[in-house]
Amino acid sequence: MEFAEVVRRRRMVRNYDPDRPVPPDVVRRLLDHAVRAPSAGFAQGWGFLVLEEAADRDRFWAAATPGGGGRERWLAGMRRAPLIVVPHANRSAYLDRYAEPDKGWADRSTERWPVPYWYVDTGFAALLMLLTAVDEGLGACFFGIPPQRLRAYREAFGVPEEFEPVGAITVGYRAADHRSPSLRRGRRPVDEVVRRGRWS
Repeated sequence: MEFAEVVRRRRMVRNYDPDRPVPPDVVRRLLDHAVRAPSAGFAQGWGFLVLEEAADRDRFWAAATPGGGGRERWLAGMRRAPLIVVPHANRSAYLDRYAEPDKGWADRSTERWPVPYWYVDTGFAALLMLLTAVDEGLGACFFGIPPQRLRAYREAFGVPEEFEPVGAITVGYRAADHRSPSLRRGRRPVDEVVRRGRWS
């Protein structure tokens, strides 16, 4: 598929065919592409938890789903995904990397960082997985793990403290889906969000 078409077709898919697993070679390509993302200092401070087995996916939803109603339709469709990938950011990998002699910093301070690139870079990796899914004829959705469920998620999967989940990605073959009500807002035109030469 042409890259422009991949970008045009990319959208968050919230319902999947539970009877069609993601082929192992496609899972491998998703992950191979993810680690091609740029990273500050080539720190590559990410880690990916891949959940393909039904029992693991059930454990994920049990740990990561908050109580309360209002999301039943969303959750029903998302739970059908045959693959979940949870990208994690490791701040320590970046602080260690930039304390190395070639970077010129003598300590692991976070004060020099204009933004937390460990999150930015892990987000880049997640986007490459989303685009790869489209290129492979699959659907995918990036979503957050609620803060109040992070402890339960960590305990369920033994995630080390230095790895912070930046969200989760469901992947699978699309099933009939409902459009997000947010799409009624429309896409903001390029001329509305781009400034050339000067902001004002």
